[in-house]
Amino acid sequence: MKLKRLHCLFIVCLGVFFSVKAQNISLYNQYNGNYDFVFIGNTLNLQPNGAGVECLINTSADATLNLNANDEIVNAYLYWAGSGNGDFDVQLNGINITAQRQFNTIQPSSQLTFFAAFADVTSLVQTNGNGNYTLSELDLTTVISPDVYCRNGTNFGGWAIIIVYRNPDLPLNQINVYDGLQSLSAPQVDTLDTINFTLDNLNVIDNIGAEIGFVAWEGDATIANQESLSINGNILSNSLNPSDNAFNGTNTFTGSSELFNMDLDVYNIEPFINVGDTEVAITIGTAQDFVMLSAIVTKLNNQLPDATVLIDSIERECDSRIITVDYSVSNTESTDVLPANTPIAIYVNNVLLERTETDVDLAVGETITRQITLLIPDEYLNDFNLKFVVDDIGDGTGIIPELSEVNNAYNILVSMWVSPVFNLLEPITSCNEGLTKGTFNFSNYDDLVKNNPTDLVTFHETIEDANAGTNDIISTSNYIAQTTPRDIFVRIENEHCYNTTSFTLLTRNCPPTVYNYVSVNNDTVNDEFFIAGLKDIFLNYKLEVYNRWGKLLWTGNNNIPNWDGYVKDGIGTKIATDGTYYYFLYLNDIDYPTPLSGFLYINH
Repeated sequence: MKLKRLHCLFIVCLGVFFSVKAQNISLYNQYNGNYDFVFIGNTLNLQPNGAGVECLINTSADATLNLNANDEIVNAYLYWAGSGNGDFDVQLNGINITAQRQFNTIQPSSQLTFFAAFADVTSLVQTNGNGNYTLSELDLTTVISPDVYCRNGTNFGGWAIIIVYRNPDLPLNQINVYDGLQSLSAPQVDTLDTINFTLDNLNVIDNIGAEIGFVAWEGDATIANQESLSINGNILSNSLNPSDNAFNGTNTFTGSSELFNMDLDVYNIEPFINVGDTEVAITIGTAQDFVMLSAIVTKLNNQLPDATVLIDSIERECDSRIITVDYSVSNTESTDVLPANTPIAIYVNNVLLERTETDVDLAVGETITRQITLLIPDEYLNDFNLKFVVDDIGDGTGIIPELSEVNNAYNILVSMWVSPVFNLLEPITSCNEGLTKGTFNFSNYDDLVKNNPTDLVTFHETIEDANAGTNDIISTSNYIAQTTPRDIFVRIENEHCYNTTSFTLLTRNCPPTVYNYVSVNNDTVNDEFFIAGLKDIFLNYKLEVYNRWGKLLWTGNNNIPNWDGYVKDGIGTKIATDGTYYYFLYLNDIDYPTPLSGFLYINH
């Protein structure tokens, strides 16, 4: 852009002495390993713009990608820019591309708007590989009217692709891609405008072969007025780019000087950076030209490990403070070997618990998995934060220089496995149904035993079944114990652990029930003197039957069948006559010290 002095005088009169800058250049992506980069692209301009130049522009342009056979495309980023508010829908090799990010800036002297756009086209370029690329449908023909952009000498359009590729034969490099949109424009001829910004996230280990590349727009080959590009205070230049005309329509990759009003330039920066640098200062200046900057790429020979750690799994035992941790140490995003004996610090709630170290060298891209057993002190609650930090001697200090010093830690919340707490259960007593047999209902013990309502409760007849969780008692409301006392074992289970308890089933000798009517007629109904709850319950009982004159007619016990109404009379027997009789029942039980007595009726 040729800034006419008439325009400058107009600006001076208005007092407009400023430049508009937008969307600061910042780090977009970083690569560490056998990487390099290349730019391809082309201008839409038929000739350099400027006053008196015919206002014509193409809507498409071609460029060729020619990588080596072993170069593997990792990422491809498409940038396009031009005059106006923006055309954000284009085509690349006939494929529709919509801008994923949009940028705009204004030239202060003219108040004209300019745009830039970005799209990730990695999959398309990986699929197509080497060959011709055509950007089309970038139509600025109606934007650059002769009375506006052309008269101002700022009619332009162009596109570029930054391609990052991997090749195992390449040196180990760190590639940083920075982008955004920043512009500068002299407020008047011979008045210097500058942009100063810092490229961070660098790690200069070796400056040999260090390079920096720029994707810039609207530079004019005919304007060489203090147009400089500096790094760390040193002005850059090469055979295509003089020190006073950094943005002059050139392409370092093709050697072309006819990339009208855009630049794809790369500079060697070995002399201007030092080992240990983590950032570089960039200064761009111009005393006349209008320049837009979309992207910067740095390449540094950078051989360093990059240790990361991951907790893969944690083995716990119920009610134990000992845990076994499987963890992995990786050196994946690196450019050098991670040496053996790299320290690893282990923290509980940010307090150092233990230290260990790697036991082998880790090559670039390699991961090892190891195991460690830790005793968690009782002073920590059952829930705590466990943190592994690789390259940490135990106080936050590392001993291994790395590509990144902020990715060494891994945190995880650990919950210890604790057996469920339970409530003690009272014994259950039921009536003795004979030989200590009893029927029991303990269905409500499911809720009574557990302290946590989400715990699972099952009942078992043996402790072995309770521990194994097998052979559950199905009927807890009508459980028959053939003999008592009988222990019932309870399993209380949470998500990880279980606990066991037990309660006892007991029987007692309940008062017997006397059925005092006997019909001795062999009709199978009331043919015997029957007392429920007596036989096989009160084992030492004695039952005596008397007639109404007090004569003992029959004596029974647990070993004698029930009285059937027959009375021994000398050497024979006879049936007792109808009438009322009396009985005395001696239970011989501590709970029943007094004999039971009553009437007995016999009817034939």
